[in-house]
Order: sequence, then structure tokens, then C-alpha cells
Amino acid sequence: MPFESGSVSFRMMELPRAFPKNFAEKFAAHRAGSLEAVKEGEQRGWVTGRHLLDSHITEESAMHAGWVRLALRQAERKVPAALLKAECRMEELATLAAEGKAYLKAKQRAEIRQSVTERLLPNMPPQLRAIPFVYMPGSTHLHVTALAESPLDVFNAALASTLGFGGDPSTPETLGRQLGKVDLRDLPGASFSPEMENEAMEAAPGREFLTWLWFKAETQNGKVALSEGRELGVLVEGPLTFMHEGNGAHAAVLKKGAPENSIEAKTCLLGGKKLKEAKITFALDEQQAWSFGLEADQFVIRGLKLPQGEGQMDAISRFQERMIYLEQWRDIFLDLFGAFLDARTEPKKWKNTVSDIRAWVQGRPARR
Repeated sequence: MPFESGSVSFRMMELPRAFPKNFAEKFAAHRAGSLEAVKEGEQRGWVTGRHLLDSHITEESAMHAGWVRLALRQAERKVPAALLKAECRMEELATLAAEGKAYLKAKQRAEIRQSVTERLLPNMPPQLRAIPFVYMPGSTHLHVTALAESPLDVFNAALASTLGFGGDPSTPETLGRQLGKVDLRDLPGASFSPEMENEAMEAAPGREFLTWLWFKAETQNGKVALSEGRELGVLVEGPLTFMHEGNGAHAAVLKKGAPENSIEAKTCLLGGKKLKEAKITFALDEQQAWSFGLEADQFVIRGLKLPQGEGQMDAISRFQERMIYLEQWRDIFLDLFGAFLDARTEPKKWKNTVSDIRAWVQGRPARR
């Protein structure tokens, strides 16, 4: 399971309430069926985090080191494209020879394809996919590996069917309502370029946040204050993706070398583009550092590297430590986004912030 070792890519989901006490029974009632029962179409159901064939869900098997660790398994029989094409061609050639024809009509070819599929499908082994998630009991959020909208919708529908409620992806808009009690969609766009007016900008709260974070890190010697008083080291690095849905090129990707210091980055900012994707490092000290890629529009987290921890541990202790670091990362991320919201939703403070960012854009170093 991806949460157990290495880097992890995921999205957060905000829940309306905590899992019920009998959550294991509810997931067991929607567990994955036997693979023999997989016919035509996709079979979906829950399995434990131990492996994709373990559908025996109890409170003990669903938990790992104090965390709920389950996965939505998707099983489907499919005929490999190359095999299906070859088998269909054999049937078509045989039909042409038997009927003395030079070609077959589309309807007849479609019927052959359907017949071949029905013949081969029962002998095909089911193909398995999974969407793992982890959840801390008592909390109102979870972390799930579904990154794109389609698998996230599939996961959320299965969760709602199982528990009676689903969640909302932790987008800038969702967290804005949760942390700042504000609908960021109601706020007009803001220009960080001294050469463009606010009216020329689309609303993009995630990009505003990421660009604001880059500005804070660069103008405060890489240190950003957290609400509890501690200083957090923040580093924003390339590859960098800039975005602005105005005239000219909408997106620009800068990579290799040090694109954050390049004249091309400054040109993007002056043209009204904001940072949409970047690599970020958070560091509390030498031992506690997190690095990850952030897609700012939807808050998709890619390749989060957790702190190394205390060295040699058994598997359960190591997983528990990783989950503690994952929650600590979330707390830091929400703390920073909350600070952004404080500035973004207070008109006078935001006006001063925009002015400071424009000065930073105009005067920041830019070298080839």
C-alpha cells in the first residue's frame, strides 16, 4: 500500500462527521466479492490494506497501528486489445472465405467482435485496481490516493453508499469555507503584476495561495511563521507551472536549472500568470522535513516525502510514525492556508499584501 513506504501522492477529503463506531461492519457489508463472480462489467468493493484479495473486513483487519487502512478494489475482466484484434481478424478472414466476399459490412464486423469478446472473456483473469485510503479515527478528514476527478468520484460514491455520507475534496474553495467561513468563489481575481489591473484576472484562489507562499518564502529568508509561533522553513523550487487564462499563452512550464530565479519566471509574473504547480519543501528542523509537488487549483499532492524518522523500526511502528508525520504535514499546510485566508478576506490587509507582492515581482532577482 502506498502509505506504508516511499513517497505518496494523494488528495485530502473533508468529511461532515467522523466514521461511526461500527464502521467495520459497514465496510464489511460492502466488501469485494470473489473474483470468480466477476463477469462482464466492473465489480467494486472494499478490501483491507493487507492485500487486494483480503475482503475479510473486521475492526482488527481494517485497523493498522491505530489507523483505518482500507482500499476500494475494482475488478474487471478484459480481453487484451492485441488478442481481441487478432481473433477478430481470424474470424473475419474465415467469414470472407466462406461467403466469397471481398469485404464485410460494419454491422457484420461488429457482430464478430461481440461474439469473439463473449467467447474469450470468461477465460480472462480479472484485472485489479485499487484506491487505498487512510483515516485517523475520530477525525473529519481522510487521505485517498485518487488524484483525478473520475476515480475520486468513484471512491466518494462508494464511501457514501457504505457510510451514508461522502466527503468533499479538500480544494481551496472547500478549505476556504471550512477554515475561513468564506466562499472564495465570491472574491474577484487579483493581479500580482504591476503591469496589469485586477479586472483582467480570473478568480484562482489556489494559484494566489501558492504564489503568495512563494513570495513569503523569498522575502523572509525562507522562513514563514506558523500560528503557534514556530518558524517553518519553506522552499519553492521548479519545475514551475504558471497559468493565466488571458490573452496569449495560458500556461508556461519552466524546468531544469533554477527556474525560480530565471528571467522567464519574472516575465510570467509580469504577464499576470500565477504559480499553478511547484515543488515545495517544509522544514521544522534538520530531521523534520517534507517535500512534495503541489497542484494548486485542486490541492493535489504528488510525491510527498515524509521525514526519515528514528531509523530501524518494526513495520507497525514505522507505519504509525509515517501517519503521525502525514497529519503533521496537514496541520502545517492548513496553518499556512489559514494565514493566506486571513490576508485574502480582509480588504485592507489584502490590498497591502498585493502591493507588496507587486513590488516583489518588479524587483525580484532575475538572471539567465
